[in-house]
Amino acid sequence: MSDPSQPSASAPGAEAAPQDKPVTPAQETIADPLAETSAELAEVKAKNAELADQYLRAKAEAENARRRADEEVSKARKFAIDSFAESLLPVLDSLEAGLAIQEASPEQIREGVQATQRQLVAALERHKVIAIRPAVGAKFDPHQHQAISMVPAEQEPNTVVSLLQNGYTIADRVLRPALVTVAAPK
Repeated sequence: MSDPSQPSASAPGAEAAPQDKPVTPAQETIADPLAETSAELAEVKAKNAELADQYLRAKAEAENARRRADEEVSKARKFAIDSFAESLLPVLDSLEAGLAIQEASPEQIREGVQATQRQLVAALERHKVIAIRPAVGAKFDPHQHQAISMVPAEQEPNTVVSLLQNGYTIADRVLRPALVTVAAPK
C-alpha cells in the first residue's frame, strides 16, 4: 500500500513539474557573497578604468610639457644672441658713418674711434662682458691673468708689472684672461 501523505507518482493527471524549492539559509549565504564579490569586482574594474584614464592623461600632459620645454630651450638657444647683436648695431652704424666721411682730420677720426669704443664697451657691459684690467703691482691671479713672461722688477714678486692685453669675463666666468708680465722672484 501506499502512504497517503506522499503523492503518488503514478497518479493520473500528476505531472513532473519543477517545484519552487524554498531557498535554504545555506544557499542564501552562498548567494550573498557571490553577489557582493561581483559588485566589488565591478567597482574595482570601474576604478581601474578611471585610474588608467587618469594615468594616460597625466602621461600625455607630461609629454606635452616636456615637448614645450624642449621647444622653449631650442628657441632660447637660437635667439639668445638677439639682444647682444641688437646692442652692437649702433657700433656698426658708427663705424660705417666714420668710414663714409671722406675728408676727416686726424682729430675727428680719433674722436669718432673713441666714441665708437665707448659704445662698444657699453654694449658689452650691458651683457655682463666686463674687462679684466689688473693694475701695476696687483697680485697675479692665475684664474684671471695669463703670464707671458717674468721680468726682474723693483716690486713684490708675483705681481703684475705690465698689462699687455685686457682680459674679459662674462657673468663671472673668464672669457679670456688678461695677458700680463709678472715680477720675478728676487
